[in-house]
Amino acid sequence: MVELANLKGTNDRLPEEQVLREEIVDTLKESFQLFGFQPATTPILELWEVLASKYSGGEEILKEAYKLTDQGQRELGLRYDLSVPLARLIGMNPHLSKPFKRYEIGPCFRDGPIKKGRYREFFQCDADTVGVTSMLADAECLALAHHIFAELGLDVYLEVNNRKLLSGILIAAGISSDLLSTSILSIDKMKKIGIEGVREELTEKGIDQKLTKKLFDYFNLEGPYLEILDHLESKIDNTLGKEGIQELRDLHKYLTLFGIVDDVKLLYSLARGLEIYTGTVFEAFAKDPSILDSSLCAGGRYDKIIGKFLNSDQVIPAVGISFGLDTIYDALAARETPPASKTQVYLIPIKTLDVCVEIVAKLRKKGIPTEVDLLNRNISKNLEHANRLHIPYVIIAGKRDLNQNQVTLKDMIKGTEGTIKLNKMYSHISKLMKK
Repeated sequence: MVELANLKGTNDRLPEEQVLREEIVDTLKESFQLFGFQPATTPILELWEVLASKYSGGEEILKEAYKLTDQGQRELGLRYDLSVPLARLIGMNPHLSKPFKRYEIGPCFRDGPIKKGRYREFFQCDADTVGVTSMLADAECLALAHHIFAELGLDVYLEVNNRKLLSGILIAAGISSDLLSTSILSIDKMKKIGIEGVREELTEKGIDQKLTKKLFDYFNLEGPYLEILDHLESKIDNTLGKEGIQELRDLHKYLTLFGIVDDVKLLYSLARGLEIYTGTVFEAFAKDPSILDSSLCAGGRYDKIIGKFLNSDQVIPAVGISFGLDTIYDALAARETPPASKTQVYLIPIKTLDVCVEIVAKLRKKGIPTEVDLLNRNISKNLEHANRLHIPYVIIAGKRDLNQNQVTLKDMIKGTEGTIKLNKMYSHISKLMKK
């Protein structure tokens, strides 16, 4: 007999979980559209040569990618994010009007370590702007994140940096060009493992201790966003680093105009690991880490990738942000019990099923999600059922009440009940739902 089980890192979604997930998706879609992003979709399966392109995710991601071969012996892979498919999409459709602002929501797959907030199969919800070099597009991504989490009732802060600044710091410290990428991967872990942990990694990678000491002299700055930039600007004399500083200044200006700068922190060790990023990088975290310590969304600027997919030296600027549906769900579910049903009204017939079916039909025509008892249960069991599903309103329809053109309406949240006339029932329930 087959033992029924889920593959670790994958999950079935029962209604008590899926209801909240779909509410999150609805909020994301409404917010994306509010900010001018339009829907587009890409396949879950991609050619492996596309996913494995040196212009895509890099070795850190590829070692977690799922690779397979079809019956025609073609090498394929399951997408591990939505950014590489977008780059391919733009590369195949150069006629698209710029700026091209799109969002996509769909499953991605990674064969990596499993923990809360990290799964083999997970949904990403991405919004990207293609064709804009201005830091206004980057700031808009952060403003979008701020808006979404406010709509969801999550108190978050945003961390930002610029890969040009980080590279400029390493260059100023004397790190050779062939060690820049691997050094950045280690620096990116500073928040997690601390300076000493990063120092050990850099030493293992063959970087001289004198250079690491000089490097860490740059990472002892604390204070407001612009003050840190002022200090770094006085110590960095290379073009790349100065470009990063100026872009971060421009970003700060737009964040101020959007009114969200107080919730943004400059973390100038942040790199986001992936080599595709060329400028701004950012992440969002819950202010209360006990809710969830994983990032709730992340993204950055990747100006070179799309052009490379075109086998062209043309620079097609792009910046995007990705929201983790699973991590956002975990954060919301940790705060309160998720609803188990979208149903707002549940009818209990007492030998009045035919009339109740007519009432259900009318409530549904009014746009009110409604159910009726299908199992001919008694009142007690029906109330237990409605309570388990967190259905807020129950209508009990007995012959005596109906003969007086009324029903009993029970508020399951307040624990109150009373009779209501049939001709006022629809408007009354509609008002209750709007409260």
